[in-house]
Amino acid sequence: MLDDLIFALRNFRRNKIRSFLSLLGIIIGVASVIVITSLSQSATKTVEDSFSSAGLDLVEISAGFMQRRRNASITFNETFRENLFDAVANIKSIHYTNSLSMTLSRGETTVTTGATAIEPGYLEINGLSLDLGSDFSISDNVTGQQRIIIGAEIAQGLFADEDPIGQIVTVVAGNATFSFRVAGVLSSSNAMNPTDSIVLIPRGFYAKKIMPAAQASTIIVQCTHQDRAPTVAEHIKEYITFVSGSEHAASVTSMQALLEEYQELSGSISLILSGIAAISLLVGGIGIMNIMIVTVTERRREIGIRKALGASPNVIRLQFLVESALITVVGGLIGIAVGIGISAVAAKVMGNRLAVQWGACALAFVFSAAIGIFFGLSPASRAARLDPVAALAGD
Repeated sequence: MLDDLIFALRNFRRNKIRSFLSLLGIIIGVASVIVITSLSQSATKTVEDSFSSAGLDLVEISAGFMQRRRNASITFNETFRENLFDAVANIKSIHYTNSLSMTLSRGETTVTTGATAIEPGYLEINGLSLDLGSDFSISDNVTGQQRIIIGAEIAQGLFADEDPIGQIVTVVAGNATFSFRVAGVLSSSNAMNPTDSIVLIPRGFYAKKIMPAAQASTIIVQCTHQDRAPTVAEHIKEYITFVSGSEHAASVTSMQALLEEYQELSGSISLILSGIAAISLLVGGIGIMNIMIVTVTERRREIGIRKALGASPNVIRLQFLVESALITVVGGLIGIAVGIGISAVAAKVMGNRLAVQWGACALAFVFSAAIGIFFGLSPASRAARLDPVAALAGD
C-alpha cells in the first residue's frame, strides 16, 4: 500500500497539469459544500444571537383581526393580566405596552417617529441598555412623569454633541403638546431589535394624559425559562380562545418558536443547496474516471511488465484505486481549506460570525474519498484484466 502511495505521488508529479485538472472538480465541489453550510450556519448563529438579545424567553400577545373588527370579547386590561397570571403556568412577569406616533422638537429640529409606552422592567427583559441616563422608575410609571428615553440617532439629531440628559424636548402626540425631560439614551442594538430611532415613555403617563384607561395594544410575557416559551405560548392561545370564544381574538408569538422555525427552514435550504453543490463532486468523479482510463491506456506496457513479474490482478487494481482515491482525498483537503477561507471572508464582509460546520467538512471529505474509489474502480478493474502479453505487445 505504501509503495502504491509513493508511486501515485510520483505519477502526479510527472503529470502536473492533468493532476491539477483532476483535483479541480473535487476542490470546487467540496469548497462549495463547505461555503454553503458554513455561511448558512454563520447566518443562523447571527440570527440566534439577535434573537437571544431580543429575549428567547418572551412571548408577545397583540390584538388579532377580530379585535380590529371590534367584535372580540377580550380586553387587555388589568383584570386580564391577573387572570392570565393565574391561568397559565411558568410566567415570570407580564408587561403591557402601547404604541403611538409622536413628533419631537427642540429648537428648529423636528423628528417624527413611533413611540412605545412601557412599564418598568421593559428594558431588562428585552435586553436593552442605556448609554446615558437612567431607566424609568416605578414612581415614574405610577405618577405618569413626563420623562422620555430616546434612541442614539434621535439624540444625535436633536442635541448633536450636547449632553441630552435632563434637557427638555417638546412632544406632540395627537392633538396635545407636552414637555418631556430626557431621562436616558439607548445603546445601539442589533438588526433584530433596532433602537437607534425609537422613543420610550412611561405607560403611566400614556394612560393618564394621552389615552385614559387605555387597554394595552401589546403584551410581553416573560417566561421562567426560554425552553418553556413555546409551551407557554400554546397555553396562552388556548386561554384566550377560551375566554374570547375565538382563536383569532389575539396573535400570540414566541421568539423561541420563531427561532426554531428559522433553524428548520435554514437547515432545509442548506441541505438542498449542499445537494446541488455535491453534484459538482459527481462531475469531478466522472472526470477522474475518464483521466484514469486514459492513464491505464498510457501505462499498458508498465502494467504488462508488472504482471509478467508476478503482480496479481488485485495488486494492479489496488495500485490504480490508490491513485484515484489519492486525487480525491487531496482535492477534498484542499477544498475544505478553500471553503473555510472563502467562508471566513464572506462572513466578515456580511458582518456575521464565522461558524464552520465541521460535520459537513467531514462528510464532504468522506464523500469525496468515496467518489474517488467508486469512479476509480472501473479503470482499476480494466487495468487488472489486461492480458500481460497483449499489454507488452502494445495491442
